[in-house]
Amino acid sequence: MPNTIRLSVRSLVEYVCSSGSIESGFRTTSSMTEGTKVHQAIQKQYGEQDQKEVYVSVEIVIDDLLFIVDGRCDGLLAHETILTVDEIKSTARELAAITESSYPVHWAQAKMYAYIIAKDQGLDQMKVQLTYVQVVTGEQKRFVEVMPFVELEQFMLSMLAAYSPYAQLITHHARLRDESIKQLAFPFDQYREGQRKLAGAVYKTIADSGKLFAKAPTGIGKTISTIFPSIKAMGEGLLQRILYLTAKTITRTAAEEAYALLESKGLHLHTVTLTAKEKVCFKEEVRCSKEHCEYADGYYDRINEALLDLLSQETLMTRTVIEAYAHKHRVCPFEFALDAAYAADAMICDYNYVFDPRVSLKRLFDDQKRQTALLIDESHNLVDRAREMYSSELHKADFLAVQREYKTTNPALYQAAKAVNDSYIALRKQIGDRYTQVVKEPPESLVVLLETFVSLAEKELLVPGSGPGQGNALLLDLFYAAQSFIRIAKLYDERFVTYTECTKSDVRMKLFCLDPSHLLRQMSKGYRSVIFFSATLSPLNYYMDMLGGGSESDFSVTIPSPFSSTQLDVFIGPLSTRYQDRERTKDPIVRLISEMTKERPGNYLLFFPSYEYMNDAYERYAAAAEDGQANTIIQGTSMTEEDRENFLAAFAVEPISAMARLGPNDDGKKKAFVGFAVMGGIFSEGIDLVGDRLTGVVVVGVGLPQIGLERNIIREYFDSVGKNGFDYAFLYPGMNKVLQAGGRLIRSETDTGSLLLIDDRYLQPQYNRLLPQEWKNYTILNGPKPSSFS
Repeated sequence: MPNTIRLSVRSLVEYVCSSGSIESGFRTTSSMTEGTKVHQAIQKQYGEQDQKEVYVSVEIVIDDLLFIVDGRCDGLLAHETILTVDEIKSTARELAAITESSYPVHWAQAKMYAYIIAKDQGLDQMKVQLTYVQVVTGEQKRFVEVMPFVELEQFMLSMLAAYSPYAQLITHHARLRDESIKQLAFPFDQYREGQRKLAGAVYKTIADSGKLFAKAPTGIGKTISTIFPSIKAMGEGLLQRILYLTAKTITRTAAEEAYALLESKGLHLHTVTLTAKEKVCFKEEVRCSKEHCEYADGYYDRINEALLDLLSQETLMTRTVIEAYAHKHRVCPFEFALDAAYAADAMICDYNYVFDPRVSLKRLFDDQKRQTALLIDESHNLVDRAREMYSSELHKADFLAVQREYKTTNPALYQAAKAVNDSYIALRKQIGDRYTQVVKEPPESLVVLLETFVSLAEKELLVPGSGPGQGNALLLDLFYAAQSFIRIAKLYDERFVTYTECTKSDVRMKLFCLDPSHLLRQMSKGYRSVIFFSATLSPLNYYMDMLGGGSESDFSVTIPSPFSSTQLDVFIGPLSTRYQDRERTKDPIVRLISEMTKERPGNYLLFFPSYEYMNDAYERYAAAAEDGQANTIIQGTSMTEEDRENFLAAFAVEPISAMARLGPNDDGKKKAFVGFAVMGGIFSEGIDLVGDRLTGVVVVGVGLPQIGLERNIIREYFDSVGKNGFDYAFLYPGMNKVLQAGGRLIRSETDTGSLLLIDDRYLQPQYNRLLPQEWKNYTILNGPKPSSFS
């Protein structure tokens, strides 16, 4: 029995017929929505006998492969003597620039529809028509060709022959994958306490096509406990793809290590890690055009060979692997990784590839989503990330700059930018001395002006030779910003506000998403299963609410800590860290920290509410430690990945004499090594300093976000809908940072350590109830003294 390959007409023609170079980084506004409008406008002109959106399908056997190719042709015109397939394409280009040979992929798509219809209806010839529509003017241009059935059949067979090597590769891979999954066992000798429960909940959620919210403690092994059951579900035919979504590079590494571990146990699975374009680009400046990048030049002429090479030789395709093959085949590493990811069984990528409307995986069609599970790591981060994704802002100063730039060269664009700038000026006069304005309605009149601006900016950017390299970088950036603003305005509802801030030189307007839960629910709709998991998904009902939970098919699970309370000593230093008290309490706090690091020498991570607070405490600690009791390291404001790795590497188990680490004091005691970091920053979650690499953690403050306009707006909104605004805007996000920072300490069954929480609010009921159960057996310190930490 032949192996079955199901693919769409579009996927087939894009694989076989795409050629040429990656175009400039500029993308037009010819979005799917506008394309749909264009299609509908043309289809309204069809006659009574004509059909639109006609589904077609054909089965063809080549060698040991059964190809099932299907699609939906835009139009089937029967009002002429020869049945005609009409393929409609919208474009922002001037139609005069489009010739009959401009887009071979469009002809291929139309010819394949024509073949399938002719075969189905027993016709000896078909008419193939391409209809191009200019999205701004509505102007139309058509190319027509009459083709005999024999020629159409030969074309179809040649397309499948060209696709066949890739089909053979993925068929062979699928057989190896499924066989390896059936034989795959859990990669450790036994489950940690709670791991089996979490893995079982994940599998059941996938089997039931549900949504899971899992609160699982740090150190339990959440990554392997979510990936392993998902892979097992894939082996049972419940899934075809797994998307592991993360917020930070360091947690991406944990997923890669989990897949690598399973691979070492016999798993055969294609896994691709997606890295941001700015990080993976081989060039000093990201300029995606054939004129400026040899990896963009002719990309589509080389990509199929590159993919066949990569997928036949590799399974775990990390950034390093992608870069090596991209160099070998001279292809853009970012686009290469994306193309490989669509062919892979699993992806590891940032949240935005699924949830951000500006970045999402456009080629992941609905039928593929239904066979895909989302594993969302550290999902507590998604609340604020989603607020960013579904918010958008624009500045008056940018439109004034474009207005000045194009005053003489493009009067229409100048007038459009001026109209927006004038709108901001009028708004500033209206606001007056208040400087800020918050309203619950979208700025509809501004959006109309922005649509005109975007249309004219697009025309300017499409002029040959006018790309960002020719001085249009300002216009390009503003084009995208305005486009984003318009897009977010279409999502605007009662969960948004519009706020405006005025300064002497500028006016800023922001469409601010207060509650992203509805949009997160919409963006995750269509996937077979969604698994939210984190050690700090607490309180669980808050995160279920904010992450779009609440339906009857949702599951939740709370896994108790597998570690003994004897592994952790918890202390509370009841000193105020409130802003108005900080100057008074900084010295007592530093003395308390000094006492702890002196009494219990080892490696410490100290977390502070801000860089300013951290730097001040660092200077005071260093001055107090002049006797050489400790060596220190401090987090920088803009650390590279190498800087981060060096920071963590400094937390060594053994003394490093060359770096003057952990040398003995004059009295023979071991020195402490103390790292100063910011709460909620890169070192407060997703890092593992196992064993003696970390002796203690100090958390200064309760992590509350800084009071400001946005946090106050969030607070007022949730108060207005019957929820506790302070808890939603401040308490829960703040205490989450505390739990993440403290969770760096105990990472395995053998870890021990000391946790010091400094703030008197930890003893107040509303804060105290949010502490994990294993932290509740704490000692209250009344001041530094020799026996305090004994």
